[in-house]
Formats: sequence, structure tokens, C-alpha cells
Amino acid sequence: MSATRAATEPVRWWVPGDWNGFFGLFTNVVLNVIVLTGLCLGVIKLPDDIVFGRILPALGIALPIGNLYYAYLAFRLAKKDGRSDVTAMPYGPSVPHMFIVVFVIMLPVYLKTQNAVLAWQTGLAWAFIIGVIVLLGAFVGPTIRRLTPRAAMLGTLAGISIAFISMRPAFQMWEVPWIAFISFGIVLISWTANVRLPGGVPGGLAAVIIGTVIAWIAAALGWTDVVTGPQVVASFAKFGLHLPLPSGDVVAGLANIAPLLVTAIPLGIYNFTEGMNNVESAAAAGDEYSLRNILLADGIGAVVGSILGSPFPPAVYIGHPGWKAVGGRIGYSLATGVVIALVCFLGLTALLLAVVPLVAILPILLYIGLVIGAQAFQAVPSKHAPAVVLALIPNIAAWGQTQIDGALNAAGTSAAQLGMGKLMGAGVVYRGMELLGGGAVLAGLMLGAIAAFIIDREFNKAAAYAWAAAILSFFGFIHGVQLAWAASPTVALGYALLGAICLIVAWREEQAAAATPTSARA
Repeated sequence: MSATRAATEPVRWWVPGDWNGFFGLFTNVVLNVIVLTGLCLGVIKLPDDIVFGRILPALGIALPIGNLYYAYLAFRLAKKDGRSDVTAMPYGPSVPHMFIVVFVIMLPVYLKTQNAVLAWQTGLAWAFIIGVIVLLGAFVGPTIRRLTPRAAMLGTLAGISIAFISMRPAFQMWEVPWIAFISFGIVLISWTANVRLPGGVPGGLAAVIIGTVIAWIAAALGWTDVVTGPQVVASFAKFGLHLPLPSGDVVAGLANIAPLLVTAIPLGIYNFTEGMNNVESAAAAGDEYSLRNILLADGIGAVVGSILGSPFPPAVYIGHPGWKAVGGRIGYSLATGVVIALVCFLGLTALLLAVVPLVAILPILLYIGLVIGAQAFQAVPSKHAPAVVLALIPNIAAWGQTQIDGALNAAGTSAAQLGMGKLMGAGVVYRGMELLGGGAVLAGLMLGAIAAFIIDREFNKAAAYAWAAAILSFFGFIHGVQLAWAASPTVALGYALLGAICLIVAWREEQAAAATPTSARA
């Protein structure tokens, strides 16, 4: 089909490529739903009736809100532009927030009170606040996007994708490479080389099915235990119709709102910053969406989800160029929302977790990281490549810190208990990693913007971003471990001095230009 169609031709809600997009996005979203289910049951020790009767049904409403609305926005854009290649934005549970709300918000409450329900209510209040902040961001985000270089936005987005979306799946793949490499090979052959599989089977579906079949054959031969029959049998106990109901639990959680703001405010900013970057990523791929409309769906999804019982804010997903590259258009988002709702309402998460091995899904997440990382360099001027790399680094620092913290926690200690001196003596620059990775998404955006403006010799703009970063650092929005007065004063001073240097250079450039005769400048 031609990329441009007659204006009178009706927009197609479904094309063959939507199968690829659907199986890719659906497996991505359902994997995250499976993970958050495991966190609720295994870490917070929430009762089954809350997890399968409240949280998942609430997600069954919150997630389709975005998927269906984004499909409508894609339909409207395709009709307006007269194009058949418009791809809807992907949507699902925010991955970083999944872990933050569990380990930073709910777990401390549970450990202190041994009350899992109170911990859940606190999580609901936190998600509600996140939603409100994102809704406010819908009105300031477009201005920020207009003033920020693309290299900064795509660079920090690539940092998130590589560090938090792809790193862990890549490591997990190498633990069972004889299954993972088969699924990964199918994904690469189908999606990067555009090789049509026999019978036109979508690459994402083929990767999951073949990986699953191999895992079950290996399990039957006693070679692996990544899937087991007893797990499947036990999963049927969770099957049933679970419908969401509003309650006063979110109000109960808001009773102690002050501590929640410490993480909710910067993470709300993170959400609309990431949304801004994703919209820029889609624009670079050819689909120009209204950032305000995208963020409104994010905020409404978080607010509605929290009222119905989900502490997991949804978000516009990284990956639009990837789904576009494999042929996804409008229907893949629509179908993902409908099917995810059914999975959540019917309690099928446990069954999927038991039947489909994780290792068959992981290659799809790694692929998304490859596409987003590549786009950050391909969709910006080549001279801005250093700015892209600089924007990547804070997210890599944040990811590295999580690995060190996890290892120390497993050993029954922490960085604070061990001491910075001992860590430094072992070659671990923990304090610098902690500061650089604080507020990583926003930090990467600021660093990338400063670098891009310097490369373009727009030193006044670089100074403005450096001073803005100084203010954000001073209050702990970036390069800090918490919001506070003078949270990171030395980092703030560093940014302020950098801004001063840029301003001096700008002044010298203006003086030199003024002293150059007009004829010489011509």
C-alpha cells in the first residue's frame, strides 16, 4: 500500500502489521502486569483478593483508557494527514514507577506496620498525586518541548530504554541462552531485516510461541524448570470475573500525604518529561502528536486507576518507532487495551505467568532498547552525537546504583552502613553515581540540552539551561536523594559556574562579532 492515500479513502483500523505491533506491545505490557502482580504478592504480601480483585481490575480500566484514546488520536491524525502509515502511541504500566511504589512507598509502610492493606492505601495515594502532577504537566510540557533540543530529549529517552528496559532482560536472556537466542533471532530476522516468516506469521508471535514450545519440551525432558505443570494447575484457582469498584482507600492513604510528596513530585515531573520525550520520538518517526493530549491520558489513567484500586500509574511507553518499524498502525494499540482488560478482569495473569516462560518474552524488550537507542543518534544532527551520549549517562548511573544497592541489601548492609570510604577503596564511586543518577530523566535532559546548545554555539541558551539545572539541583529535583533546601549545593554551584562560563563566552562572541567589519562577515 502506498504511504499516501486519497483523502476520501477510509482509514483502516487494522492492517497486517498490527499483528506484529499487537503481539509485541501486548507481551510487553502483560509482562509488566505479571511482574507487578508478583511484587504485590511476594514483596508486600498483599492478599489475593486485593491483588486479583482490586489492583488488576483497576488496571483493566486504567490501561485501556490510554490505549483506546491513543488509537483514536492516531485515527484522527491519519484522517487529517491523509496517511496510512500513522502509528498509535504505546501505553502501559510505568516500569520505573512499578518498582518505586513497591520498594520506596509501600514496602517501608509494610515493614513498619506489618499492615499490607495500609501499605496498599499509601501506594494508591501516591499514584493519585502522580496523576495530578502529570495533568498539570500537560499544560507546561509543550513549552518545555519547544525550547529543548531533540538530542536532549531522545538521548535521555535512550538512556531509560537501554538501562531500565533492556539491560535486565539482556542479562536474564544470557542465563537461558539456548532458548532466548532462538526467540531473539526470530525477532531480529523479522523486525530488523524485514524477512517475511512462513505463512506471514508475525515475528513477535512466532518468537513467543517457539520459545514457549522449546521451554515446555525441555521441561518435559528434565532440562529446565522455567515452566512446570504444577504452576499451571495452581494458576486456575485465580480464574474468575473480577470487576473494578471505587472505594475510599485512596482517601485513607492521603491522610499522611506529606512524605509522599518527596518522591511523587519529582516522579510526576519524570512522567511528563518522559512523555514529552516519547512524543518527540514519535515526531522524529513521522507522527506528530499533541503532547497535551498524550499527557492528559497519562494523568487521567493514573487518577482513575488509583481511585479504583491500582497503585501503579500508567504511562505513554517508549517504543513508538519500534512498533512503527514492524508495521503497527492503529489497531495494535486498540487490541492491546481490550485484551489486557480481559486478562485483568478474568484473573488470567497467573495462567500466562505459568504457561509462557519469561525468557521467550525478554528478547522483545531488548529489541525495543536497540531501536530507541539507535533513533537517538539517527534522528538528530550528527554533530549532536556527544550531547546524546551525555544525556544517556545519568540513567546508566541510576541503573548502576540500583545494582550496587541490591547487592549490598542481599549482603545485609547498605552503602551508608558500609561507608563511602570503603566503597571508594574498592573502586566504587558510589557518591558520584548517586548524585549523577538522581532525577536521571530530567538530569539527562538538562545535560543533553546544555551540550547541544554549546555545540551549536548558542551559549546564552546553554547558560539558561545550566542555571535552570542549578535551581533543580539545589532543591533536589535532580542530582539529589530527596527534595530539600540545599539538597545538592555543590552540584548547584557547579551548574551555576558552568552557566557563568557560557555567558562569558557568549559575551565575547558578541564583542568579536561587533568588532568585525560588515564586509568581512559577509
